[in-house]
Amino acid sequence: MITQSSFRGEKSVGTLFLVPTPIGNLSDMTFRAVEVLGKVDLIASEDTRNTLKLLNHFEIKSTQESFHEHNWAEKIPKLLALLKSGKSIAQVSDAGMPSISDPGHELVVAAIAEEIPVVALPGASAGITALIASGLIPQPHVFYGFLPRKKKEQIEFFTSKKSYPETQIYYESPLRLTDTLANMQEVYGNREIAVVRELTKIYEEYRRGSITEVLQDLIERPAKGECLIIVLGLSDKQPTAFDDTALEAVQKLVAMGNKPNAAIKQIAKERGIKRQELYAEFHQLDSPKV
Repeated sequence: MITQSSFRGEKSVGTLFLVPTPIGNLSDMTFRAVEVLGKVDLIASEDTRNTLKLLNHFEIKSTQESFHEHNWAEKIPKLLALLKSGKSIAQVSDAGMPSISDPGHELVVAAIAEEIPVVALPGASAGITALIASGLIPQPHVFYGFLPRKKKEQIEFFTSKKSYPETQIYYESPLRLTDTLANMQEVYGNREIAVVRELTKIYEEYRRGSITEVLQDLIERPAKGECLIIVLGLSDKQPTAFDDTALEAVQKLVAMGNKPNAAIKQIAKERGIKRQELYAEFHQLDSPKV
């Protein structure tokens, strides 16, 4: 067991600061983050060119060194040596929180093993930001980051997660978005989702609805920029797909003199299914092609 006091007591070693950076809007940078980046001895950056733009914007002159998924193994000994000598280091990714779908975790583990203080600053996180404005249940939730790219792997992944009750958060490329939603629908059915793009930027957008509705909209209006998928977890109260017996029940009510829309509404409510889908099938409307 390792107990760490972040700010109390005498320290002969430096501190590793984990500093979040804006996910789009530079105004989301915190005062504390600017202060820490300005006073540390070194900034370990995922991409020094990208971080330099941020440093220049806030007139920060601290030295940088690259630290990313391709060089972390060779860089960790040097960074640990600096920390042990009393130097402080700030670790940043290109956007958002270090270690979340970005490099950084290995350095944190190494620092903890050497009893070097690790201090995380709060700040921007795309997954949580999108979740709280999605309109879907925010708690409990699970964050998975980027999805597998190949269809077979996605299907297997979704199959292993389809019974989870938690709202799920995924990152996805706009180029793979429609294929991914089609795969998700194949496994999850027609759940409620939100597809979010370009968070905190001028083209920020939320598309909320069932997978079918959002997928059709994306086919007609393809998304651009950085995207997230928020999908509702499995719930006993969640609307399920209609079947032939639901249609038969509607037809029976109509034959008894009820108006079609009233019959559809009644059966959908009684069986906990989506009224729009039952309406479309009853009136023989074409379902969205995916």
